[in-house]
Amino acid sequence: MKTYLVNHLRIPGEVPNEDGLSYLEQVEATVAPFGGKWLAQGPGDVVEGAWPGSVILMEFPDRKAATDWYNSPAYTKLRPLRIGCCISDIILVDQIPDGFTIKGFAEGIRESLKKN
Repeated sequence: MKTYLVNHLRIPGEVPNEDGLSYLEQVEATVAPFGGKWLAQGPGDVVEGAWPGSVILMEFPDRKAATDWYNSPAYTKLRPLRIGCCISDIILVDQIPDGFTIKGFAEGIRESLKKN
C-alpha cells in the first residue's frame, strides 16, 4: 500500500537561503533509492481556513520505504539544511484500501459507538 508524505512548508521571506538551495539540489538523490517521487509542490489556493506557505506531496511504495528514507544516513545528514532554513510540519499517511468509502467509514464508527 502506498504511503504519502505531506509537508506543510513555510520559508521565511519565501525565498530559500543558501542552505535551502543546497538541500533542494541534493534531496532528490536521497529519495530515489527508496522509490519516492514528488507528486505536487508549491503554494495552493486556500479555499477554507488558513494555509500559510506551500505544500509538498510525495509518494513512496509503502510505509517502510518512507520511514527508511527519512531515517537513512544520506537524508539524516541532509535534514539539518532544511530544518535550518524553513518550518515544516511533515506527516506520513497511507493510501486508503481498495473499496473504501467515506459512508462505510461513518457506518463503522456508528457500529463501534453502539458497542460502547
